[in-house]
Amino acid sequence: MSLLNTKANTVASVSERSVYLRYNVIILTALGFSSGLPLALTGSTLQAWLFSEGIDLKTIGLFSLVGLPYSLKILWAPLVDYYVIPLLGRRRGWIFFAQCGLAVAIFTLGFLAWLAEKQEHSLHLEPGFLTGIGFITIAIAFLSATQDISIDAYRADILAPEERGAGAATTVLGYRLAMMTSGAFALVLSDHAPWSLVFGFLACTMALCVVATVLSKEPPAPTRLPRNLREAVIFPLRSYFKRHDALKILLFIVFFKLGDVLAGAMSTPFLLDLGFSRSDVGLVNKVFGLGSTIVGSLVGGALVAKMGLNRSLWVFAILQAISNFTFVVLAMAGKVYYLLILAVGVENFTGGMGTAGFVAFLMSLCEKEHSATQYAFFSSLMAVTRVIASAPTGALAAKVGWTMYYVLTILGAIPGLVLLSICVPWNDSIRLNDGMEKSTLKT
Repeated sequence: MSLLNTKANTVASVSERSVYLRYNVIILTALGFSSGLPLALTGSTLQAWLFSEGIDLKTIGLFSLVGLPYSLKILWAPLVDYYVIPLLGRRRGWIFFAQCGLAVAIFTLGFLAWLAEKQEHSLHLEPGFLTGIGFITIAIAFLSATQDISIDAYRADILAPEERGAGAATTVLGYRLAMMTSGAFALVLSDHAPWSLVFGFLACTMALCVVATVLSKEPPAPTRLPRNLREAVIFPLRSYFKRHDALKILLFIVFFKLGDVLAGAMSTPFLLDLGFSRSDVGLVNKVFGLGSTIVGSLVGGALVAKMGLNRSLWVFAILQAISNFTFVVLAMAGKVYYLLILAVGVENFTGGMGTAGFVAFLMSLCEKEHSATQYAFFSSLMAVTRVIASAPTGALAAKVGWTMYYVLTILGAIPGLVLLSICVPWNDSIRLNDGMEKSTLKT
């Protein structure tokens, strides 16, 4: 018996160490990069370009509305489940289509930048240019949101249960690296090259992501697919709400990252108010924090493979709550550099772990027949938490002060822990939708 246990533990250990070497996990790094590249492009990079062209701040502010497709993607997610593009398969076909469209749209944005560079007067004197930029950036955001729907569904369909944590981690790795490429790197490049070249570089980078899609494996098609759009729209939600714990799980999705969201929402004003310089905040909170998030997500993915999804979620939730205490200490101590590094490192590291486990959890809830619609629904709930919870944080911090504010962020993690005990018990296994259950689509 002892020998058998030893062999079993050895096999498990090998599986845990090698999970990041599996092909489906590795390819998600590239797909995650493809998913993250357009986000910073239509955000801070677009704003920097418009500002450099003399566009007024009011107009630049209005361009933030181009991000609406990311919040509304649940509206067309059923189309991704129902329609199959006749190229590369049900999931990869949509990813390929979105990537090609993004490459063309970003190149077109570079062409508009080139036209602006050839003019003798400023871009803001040409309203037709602004209209064209608006249409192109909306198209980029729409195609990017469609790509997100497709990649999320692909990830949920292709990964085995023990690969989900690692797959979530490599997706986060690629996503964050892409945001650095289209954000920080693009801004640095714009100081040394014209904006048309910057956008051209990003378009070529997006085009290269198509290679990853072609090299990826198509998930096996489920035995039953939606027969019409009505089924594609109604059945995913109807199937989910047949669960006896459906509403509890939705509340858990809303509250799991609440403490983490509250801590991060005011981190930049908090650090500046303590007396740290913008360079300090940029290098430590953004660059070092980004690295800590990536490392945390990779560690989190490995722990999901080692401990299982339930127990790892418990560890991540507790560590996320405790990590906010480092900001309480920093608020009490004031401008202390080593405490700044400690607080930012711990908070981002545990946040990355929690994200890897939580994405794996969301994947476990999806059914392969309509994983695009279901994952879009779940991720929309996550976005609701981020937007609504962040809105009153400034007023709260101004009223109670930084120390008490971060104490309250620790308390903000309690609802998630309570719901965790109800929805994800420590000793139970999450009931995964791995094709073992019969489809809810009836003939």
